[in-house]
Amino acid sequence: MSQSSIKSKLAMIQAFAEFMDNGSQSATVIFYEGVQPVSPTVAADSNSALVTLTFPEPCIKETTSTYVEFHPTDTATVIKSGTATWARIYNGAGEIAADLIVGTDITLANTNLALGGTLSITSIKLRP
Repeated sequence: MSQSSIKSKLAMIQAFAEFMDNGSQSATVIFYEGVQPVSPTVAADSNSALVTLTFPEPCIKETTSTYVEFHPTDTATVIKSGTATWARIYNGAGEIAADLIVGTDITLANTNLALGGTLSITSIKLRP
């Protein structure tokens, strides 16, 4: 891969990071159980939401030539017991930024979330 290709992909990631901080609220990631919608344009079933984590503002901790790293999320209380199968990231304006498959795009120490338990994410790195 050429250097310009890496730089262009990194620029896209940086633009994504700036998109994340748009809006008056903080960016969030919501973990869901069940089947992931076919695309981010399809509404998520709010009854399948297990926990909502909030990023600080700005949400970007570090940008390097190989990745962009987000700050850790807060620690949030699980509102419904279930197995986290996918997650949706929203920016500070409530716009959908991305859908992630648990186990493929994002890893949790334990995907079985218990009502009243807590969850946080200590590291998210996006790589070109």
